[in-house]
Amino acid sequence: MTEPTVDTCDLLCLDLPHAESIRADLPELDRVEAASAGARALGDPTRLTIAAALLRGDEMCVCDMAWIVGQSQNLVSHHLRQLKVAGMVTSRRQGRMVMYRLIDHGRMLTEAVMKQTISATATEIDRV
Repeated sequence: MTEPTVDTCDLLCLDLPHAESIRADLPELDRVEAASAGARALGDPTRLTIAAALLRGDEMCVCDMAWIVGQSQNLVSHHLRQLKVAGMVTSRRQGRMVMYRLIDHGRMLTEAVMKQTISATATEIDRV
């Protein structure tokens, strides 16, 4: 005999007014997709480290970023392109350098993901 699954209801007990009020307040699909793309982009440790560095350093070129995160320029450039595709960073050319910075969406998402880590680091620094 199989055990009933725990994660499904055995009867239909929909609280329609409550469910409809929540459904009406959900963001549009395009906004959810943008947030999802950003979350996926920050799911890679190298990209999250790059985003955290940009959060602290505001705007940086690829060569500075590569030194900061301890990775090759080619790898960092690849990850920055991924962050750009995900709508997290923007870039501009300054002579022969390409400067990257987090856009507001990228800044907010990075702060949200890194919040506990940033708080713990600040607490450790305060102890010194």
